[in-house]
Amino acid sequence: MRGPVVVVGDTLLDRDVEGVVNRLCPDSPVPVLDETSAVDRPGGAGLAAVFAAAQGADVVLVTALADDAGGARLSALLAAAGVRVYPLALRGATPEKIRLRVRGRVLLRHDRGGASGEPGQPSDEVLRVIAAASAVLVSDYGRGVARQPALRAALAATRAPVVWDPHPRGPAAVPGVHLATPNEAEVRDLVPALPGASRLATASRGAQGLRRRWRAGAVAVTLGGDGALLCHAGSTPLVVPTPGSAEGDTCGAGDRFAAAASLALAEGALVSEAVQAAVAEASAYVAGGGVAAVLPPVRPAGETASRAPRSATSLPGGGDRVGVAAVAALLAEVRAAGGTVVATGGCFDLLHAGHVATLQAARQLGDCLIVCVNSDASVSGLKGPDRPVMAEGDRARLLAALGCVDAVLIFDEPTPDAVLSWVRPDVWVKGGDYATGGGDSTALPEAEVLRRWGGNTVVVPYLDGRSTTDMIARSTGQTTEAAPAFGQPAAVSVSMTREGTR
Repeated sequence: MRGPVVVVGDTLLDRDVEGVVNRLCPDSPVPVLDETSAVDRPGGAGLAAVFAAAQGADVVLVTALADDAGGARLSALLAAAGVRVYPLALRGATPEKIRLRVRGRVLLRHDRGGASGEPGQPSDEVLRVIAAASAVLVSDYGRGVARQPALRAALAATRAPVVWDPHPRGPAAVPGVHLATPNEAEVRDLVPALPGASRLATASRGAQGLRRRWRAGAVAVTLGGDGALLCHAGSTPLVVPTPGSAEGDTCGAGDRFAAAASLALAEGALVSEAVQAAVAEASAYVAGGGVAAVLPPVRPAGETASRAPRSATSLPGGGDRVGVAAVAALLAEVRAAGGTVVATGGCFDLLHAGHVATLQAARQLGDCLIVCVNSDASVSGLKGPDRPVMAEGDRARLLAALGCVDAVLIFDEPTPDAVLSWVRPDVWVKGGDYATGGGDSTALPEAEVLRRWGGNTVVVPYLDGRSTTDMIARSTGQTTEAAPAFGQPAAVSVSMTREGTR
């Protein structure tokens, strides 16, 4: 592959809640589900991206993320799956789909998130990554990303093979896509069937109609457990049967099909070869247990959520300045006023004057300051088992008490990449002597992440001689070599503006 596989589309937060039913509700004749386990996963385009990344591909996801807890959770889940997120702003709430299940069967699905929000403009970096892709999959879930005019222009202009997985509420595919992959129901919605026509005749007529309407190279109609029907320039369709019969949870099978076809095209396969590979992959996926086979281990109900990324949880007792809810409210307020978000991150173990100087400098350059703090587990991974000296809760509370800090967020990962993809700061600032300001700012480790939404990186001065490591060494009578004030790759991240302060 010459470039990444790029997935473009709407991402949802899916949750499977498993439980048991032993009784009816006393005030209504409905079953009572006692929850035993629950697991979150990216849905929609996010699930297709996770499937592609699981095959070892370099995957970029262009999607819209809301400024809420659901958006933070999605960002963390996608980062953990190895997907590079190029986020667009999203007005409104994260769409969520919650499936209540008993013995593997769905009892009820609960959707929330409201009407579709309007996605923001893509950055120049988003348009460049689409142009450089080895293949592009448009996973449309009818919530607006596939309608974005600048994205559509980039999709129409790219030389990469484009696979379009449509939605009845979504727009038409851009002209010239290599392959469209509707299912039977979507074909019937888009091209009305003739009365009395057989199943294959209806699928073939619909596929040919969509191929002409969208000027697509080919259309493959997925037929569930019976495989797929491929229509291309020839008059005779190709029927690709499944390798064997498979029963099971089909949730996500269409995403698996589209992702597999995209990966095959990225490797240079013919469209017919790509469809055959996709049928085989989707069939094996259903036979192997469906979406449950690609989920992380299920956490029993009631167990502590410490293994969940802290970028998606609030700190108990942290007040109204600590946690995702606090950050989400701040982001909504500042962005509604047209302000600039400042974010900084680091361990902040034993808060000292060097930390405060950097935080004050950052706050002066924007309209708010969000501090992203490494969790205890993250600090230990970066600095050794003897660190941190102060627990994450105490570190967060001390930072939140500073007048220059507007909100604090704790994250578990070694770097703040997932948190940054959700917060989307306008400018990221590194403190300490990590860089002098005289070199190329792209050398900063998080600079590539900031470029995904058009952010910039700068460095602010620090107070010489201040170092947590040195402070610990002096207090214990040890000697150490000089250490940078914030000297770890995950140290200080700040997002700020050159305009006035709030």
